[in-house]
Parts: sequence; C-alpha cells; structure tokens
Amino acid sequence: MAGRGRAPKWVVGLLVAGLVGCGGSSGTDAASADVRGVLDRRAAAVRDGSEKAFVATAAPGSVAAGERAEARAEFRNLRAVPLTDWSYRVTGFHRSGDRATVEADLRYRMDGYDRAPVVTARTLSLTRAEGRWYVTGDRPAGDASRQLWEQGPVVAVHGEHSLVLGVGQSRGTLRGYAGLADRAVPAVREAWGEEWPGRVVVLVPKSLDGMAELLGAPASGYRGIAAVTTGEAGGSGKAPADRIIVNPDAYGVLGSFGRQVVLTHETTHVATRASTSAATPLWLSEGYADWVGYRGTGRTAAEIAPELTRAVTDGRVPDELPADGDFGFGGDAAKLARAYESGWLACRMIAERWGEVRLGEFYRAVGAHEKRAGAVEAGLREVLDTSPWEFTALWQAYLRDRLM
Repeated sequence: MAGRGRAPKWVVGLLVAGLVGCGGSSGTDAASADVRGVLDRRAAAVRDGSEKAFVATAAPGSVAAGERAEARAEFRNLRAVPLTDWSYRVTGFHRSGDRATVEADLRYRMDGYDRAPVVTARTLSLTRAEGRWYVTGDRPAGDASRQLWEQGPVVAVHGEHSLVLGVGQSRGTLRGYAGLADRAVPAVREAWGEEWPGRVVVLVPKSLDGMAELLGAPASGYRGIAAVTTGEAGGSGKAPADRIIVNPDAYGVLGSFGRQVVLTHETTHVATRASTSAATPLWLSEGYADWVGYRGTGRTAAEIAPELTRAVTDGRVPDELPADGDFGFGGDAAKLARAYESGWLACRMIAERWGEVRLGEFYRAVGAHEKRAGAVEAGLREVLDTSPWEFTALWQAYLRDRLM
C-alpha cells in the first residue's frame, strides 16, 4: 500500500485498554483476546500489503453478504496512500453473544509528511462464526470525520513540496494542485521563515459533500469556501499534521490568481501551526495568512478588500477589529468578507509601519500566551510598543487612507 512503487514501510500494532463486556469475566477475556487476534491479522495484512489476508479478516459471504467485497474495496482504495504507521488503540470492547463492538483510536502517519500519528476515533463491528471472529464493519465513531479513502479509490500525486490525494479527480487535475502547492511553500518560507517542515498534504474530494465528510461538519457551512486547513486556529500548536482540504466546487470557479492565493493562504496556516494557539485571535491568524497569500502580488487594498472599501466609503469605518464570531462560514457573506479584509489590512499595516519581521514576531508573541486574555495587549506592548487603543486608531486611519 505504499505509493510511488516503493515497498510499503508499515508499522502496525494494536493496543488494548479498558476492555468491558457482558457475560462472565473468563468469557469476556477469551473473546477480547480472540478479537485482538483478528485485528492483529488485519493489521499484519496492511503491513505486508496483502489484500488476500486483509479480506480474510472480513466475514465470509455465508455469514454476511458483501463484507469481503467491501473489505477488498477498502484495501484497494487505500493502496496509493503513502502510510508509514497504522495502529489501533482499543478503548472499549462490548460483546453480546456472537457479536461484538470495538471502540478504537486509529493512528496513522503519512510517510515524509506527518511528524506524529494522526488520531481518529473508529467503531468496529465483529461477528463470530465457526469459532472465529470476523470484522463486519469499520466506521467513524460518533461525530468523527470520514477518511478520504472511505470515499473511493485514492489517486496520489507527489510534488516537490506537496502530496496531493484525490478521489474522483483526474491525475492531471491533481497535478495542477501540486503545482500551486509547490509554489506556495517557498512563498510562505520567505515570509514566515524556515522553522517548519516545508511540506503540505492537500486532500481533494469529489465534491462539497465529500469535503464536509472529511471535516465532520454540515456541507452548508462550507458552501462558497474554497479550502480550509484542519486545526488552523484555537489549537494547542502541537498537532502532528495539518491537512489542506479543498472544496472542488468553489475552488473550480476561481481563476489562476485566486487559486494560488487560496493555496498560499492555507499553506501559511500549516507553517504557523506551531505558533498558533487558543490565544491567537482569528483576525490575526486569518489576516496573516491573507497577508502572505497576497504578498508581492501588486494588487491594491481596494482591489483585495471590496466589501470593506464599500463600508469605509459609506462612512462605516469599523469601531474595532473583528471578533472570532465574525469569521463564521454559515452567516452573512459580506460580513465574513469584511472580517477577513479587516484582519488582512491590520497585518498589512503592521508590515508597512513596523516591518515584516516585527509582524512575524508579533504573531509568535501572541500565540506564545496560554490564554486569550491579555495576549494581544502584551504582544502590542512588547513587540510594537503600542496599546490596543492606539493600534485600533492607527488601523482605522489606515483604512481611510487606503480604501477611500
């Protein structure tokens, strides 16, 4: 199951913790051990790249029609993904006669791109026939998101700085995404610096609905949004991997300029992830990503910020920088645009007035705080030698100067 014609480098294991079930303890222990055995065999099949062994862990047709066909399709869907780790940490075992349910954390890592395993919750169903346990289902647990390979056969394209994985997309289309991502990475390095791996993973599902499944969220909230990056804001800064997830419906209507800006914006989120925390307001994280995306394009402020230009021209200069709630995807599109444009112009002002290096230092200083309260104020004071009131007044004057 490794890409690019190489032998797979799988490290597959199984950890079992907190087992619970019904029946006597000896019966539960024996059943849990048997289930552990079938999952070990399933894992070994993935490690060895053996479709036959993987399919053999699914229930035979005499027990559950179609189970082995589904297992074969799952194995083949995953074949192109360049994985280096794949393991389960079982957190719950529930047995009722010849049926069992396992709750587990699936842990996997993409070779050359993930610093630590990605973790996603799964629910596996099993049945016992002729004294052996078989897997009859493997699905996301609760509100967990689906994985790309659950949507169909994955096609992989490797760029110089990128890995693009798609479902329902031609290889040529995915090469186009790889080219954009490969141009984005050096642009982000020039602005942000070298202290990040300089590689991105881009997921391209077939449609908006596929994007929503990968995010575990309703599709209505992302209609018109070209792409998002997982874990881009409000996290701990210690996430092992970010994924740029594309909405092909919205992305497809953009011109070449817009497509490049979007990929550079999202790549900036990947680069700044370790310096982005719960203390970072969205006006700063989104504004900085837009600043990098538009940096060096030669576009004017009025061209990039049309909604905010209309508001300022009409005398409606914002009283304050946008709150996190103003960045909600499901609300007023014009309000959302003004929020992004406001954050971008705040970061652009910092870069012009204090310098690009200070802008990066300010971003890092704010994210270094454990809590939101006082983080921006401290960053303004320590890095830019100003106060929130003075900064807001300068930003309002900047809007009038650049947009009127």
